[in-house]
This record gives sequence, structure tokens and C-alpha cells, in this order.
Amino acid sequence: MSLVLETRIEHWPIAGTFAISRGTRTEAVVVLAELTDGRHRGHGEAVPYARYGETVEGVVAALEAMRAPLAAALDRTALQHAMPAGAARNALDCALWDLEAKRAGVPAHALAGVPAPRPVVTAYTISLGAPEVMAEAAMKSAGRALLKIKLGGDGDPARIAAVRRAAPDARLIVDANEGWTPRNLAENLAACAAAGVTLVEQPLPAGADAALADMAHPIPICADESVHDRASLEALAGRYEAINIKLDKTGGLTEALRLADEAQQRGFMLMVGCMVATSLSMAPAMLVAQRARVVDLDGPLLLARDRPHGLLYQDSLIHPPTAALWG
Repeated sequence: MSLVLETRIEHWPIAGTFAISRGTRTEAVVVLAELTDGRHRGHGEAVPYARYGETVEGVVAALEAMRAPLAAALDRTALQHAMPAGAARNALDCALWDLEAKRAGVPAHALAGVPAPRPVVTAYTISLGAPEVMAEAAMKSAGRALLKIKLGGDGDPARIAAVRRAAPDARLIVDANEGWTPRNLAENLAACAAAGVTLVEQPLPAGADAALADMAHPIPICADESVHDRASLEALAGRYEAINIKLDKTGGLTEALRLADEAQQRGFMLMVGCMVATSLSMAPAMLVAQRARVVDLDGPLLLARDRPHGLLYQDSLIHPPTAALWG
């Protein structure tokens, strides 16, 4: 059936600022894809990421280029070959899932052949900053079950120690965002181990992470920028114990589910992550989150406001979406 595509760029203010090793932001810029067959509408949201060479304009152009194939009834299977993995395909893939669910009158999880999603514990992110600033932020969130600590600069051992003192009972994971070097890797991992950190994400730059194979890991190390889709997995053996699945990297839910299958077959632990975005970006990822050891879908919590019918966040729990939002 012929499909009509609409695209839209949206700006969502961040509550305060969001800082990682690559810089600071005050808003999330997302691209929406909306598909209609004349009776039903499906929606998908994506976040273009400069780290992967993406721009808002480029993602919109990639989506607009799919108007003719969609009018000729392009489906999700054909989409996987028609577009490369990335934000543009994610928006379209998730919109197709949403549209299919609405057409069929069944939830997206039924179409995927997976159990109905249940609430899961999500991490809450503490932005990179001075140790005392991060400690203050951690203290305000110390009652949460899981905190994700952004590191990636000089003085990281002091930062993680300060956060641990401020939140003594929270489970901690660390995201260095490629900000460490082989020279300080052992020192930073030791500081994380001393603080009881349970997982470290992407300590070294993707493509320069060979040093991970040459040293013992006191803490499981998770690939983020080093993994995108199934083609990435082969190079991770011996370097990482876990992978972070993000739909903006995999190019949508379709590949994310396949990546989760193959990663588990290869013995990797699963983490599900997100960019800073609205609940529409998080909703499809909830299907993958059911299988993950670590869930980091706190994007909407970092915004000044969320879209209507957004996900319900209750303390550390994130609840599955309603059909009014997605799927």
C-alpha cells in the first residue's frame, strides 16, 4: 500500500545543560518521520549525531529521498537494504513498526514475537563536571537505583570518588565517551573498581581500542561508539564484555532486535541506551530493554518537558508506552 511521508524538525530544551567529554548542549534536536496510508499514522523519532557524521539537514534529506520508494509500498524488510544504519533509517523503521501495529490492531511486541514489555529500572545520568558539582547532582538523585556517571577528562578518579560518597547506595555505571587514553586507562578503571562501579562504557576511542585486549578488566567494559549493528560484533571479541544497543546507531528496532540476538549468541551482555530525546525515541527501545542487563533510557528525564502521552517514569522505573505514543 502506498505510504505518504511527512518529516519535521523539533527542538526540545534540556533542563539545565547536558555535558559529556565531547561538549555541552542545552537542547535536543530531533527529526520526526510520520507515515500515513490514508487511515492510520505511524511515528518515529531520531537524533542526528555529529560524532557519526550526521546532521539534521542530512537526516531530513535522507528521509525525503525515500518518498518515492514509500509511495511504491516500501516495507521494513526492503528498508534495511535501501538505507544504511543510522538516525534516518531509525526514524523510518520505527514509524513503519508503529504504522504496522495500528493497521493490525495489535501491539508492536506481538508483531515482533516478543513478550509484552514490563517496567524496567533505568539509569539516570549525571553530567560531566567538577567533582563537587557532580557530587551535588548525585546527592539529589541518591535515592535512584542506578546512576550513570559521565566521565572523560583529567581528574576522573576524583569525580567518581566524589559521586560514590554522595550516593553510597546507588548502583553506578560509568560512560567515558571515548575520553580516556591507554596511559590513564588502568588508573581510571582502578578508581571505578574502588567505587564499586559495575560497568564502564567506551573508555577508549572507537578504532583505537586495541589496548583493551592487552589488559585485565576489573569491571566489565561495554562498547558504545565501537558497535553499531551486527557487522560491528566481530571486532569486539576480547576487548568488550557488553554492548550498548542504541536504535539511532542500529538504524531502527528491526536491526536492534537482530543485533541483540546475535550479541547474546556470542556471549555479550546487553545494555540498551539512548540519545537525549523525547519518549517517542525511547518507546521502541523498550522492546529491546526487556532483554538487557543495563537499561539507560532516561532521555526524557533530562528535558525541560516531554511530548504528550510520554512514558511514565516512576522513581527508577520506566513503564512501557501506551498506543497513544507508539506501538
